[in-house]
Parts: sequence; C-alpha cells; structure tokens
Amino acid sequence: MPGFSPSPQGRIALLLAAALSLAGCEKGQGGASSASGSKHPLIGSPAPDFDLPAQSGGRRATLGAASGKVALVDFWATWCEPCRVSFPHYEALAKKFGGDVVVVGISEDDEPDGIKAFAKETGATFPLAWDANKNVAAGYHPDSMPTSFLVDKNKLVRFVHDGFRPGDESVIEDQVKELLK
Repeated sequence: MPGFSPSPQGRIALLLAAALSLAGCEKGQGGASSASGSKHPLIGSPAPDFDLPAQSGGRRATLGAASGKVALVDFWATWCEPCRVSFPHYEALAKKFGGDVVVVGISEDDEPDGIKAFAKETGATFPLAWDANKNVAAGYHPDSMPTSFLVDKNKLVRFVHDGFRPGDESVIEDQVKELLK
C-alpha cells in the first residue's frame, strides 16, 4: 500500500508473524506430527519408493539405497530458512551413524538452479534431488517445508516431522536410535 507505515506496535506484530511463519515455511508448523497428536497418514505404511537424479551428493537419490538401513527423507526448498538450519544437523546425523543411516533431500523448488549452492552453503554431502514434477511429494504429502520422514529398516514410515525448530535435532536423533535397535 503506498504511504502505509505501521506503528511501532504494528511493526512488532508484523515481525512476530513473519518469525512464526518461518518455523515451518508453508504452514507455520514445527515439530513432530507423530508427537503432536496429528498423525500423518503414512505413519506405519510403506514409504513410497523413488529414484531421482541427484543434483548434489551422488548420482542418484533413491529410497533403495537405504535397503536394510534407517532413512531420513527430507522435503525442502532453497527459500526455506528452517531447511537451511536443518541441513547441518542432518549431515551430522548421517556422519554419526555412518552406513546405518541414509539421508536424502528432495527439493520442492520450481527450478533446480540453487540446489548445488544450497548444499555447499549448508555443508550437505548427502544426496539432494529435484522433484521436478512433484511426483515424489505426491506420494509423501509433506505438509510444510521442511517435512522429514523417518523410515525404518523395513521401509515403513515411523515418524514425520513438519517444520524444523531448535530441539528437533535431538528428538530426531533419539528416534533414529530407536529405529536402529
């Protein structure tokens, strides 16, 4: 609006609303949906398979690479600030558990152009792929960016996390440990 200048209280309200919306980039959500009471329909079901060319971190991004392992499948976007915060934690998780845990990032960006730069900025060495036609997302139904799915050794979805907030990394690590037992 031309000439619009909010009051100091209005500026604070606008900043607060913007900060809250970044907790989960699309719907302002954060935390584990399995722990918050709203159960994602994939929990307990087979994880939809996928095989995409990797834009970074390898040749392919596949669920098949996680056969007999725990997988973290993360839906993210380059414009999503919580995604940027989550990637170093996911990288540390993959390194900590070595070959027992596979992390795969599926970009929901409209274009793949920023994926390699995002990987470099966040230190991600795990496979990052672009979901060009949103076919993989159609099978997983992520509610926000980011949304991560923890898949057990039998390829069943066990936990789903909408958004990423401080402390989520500990919850996710504990869930990974539980799935590795």
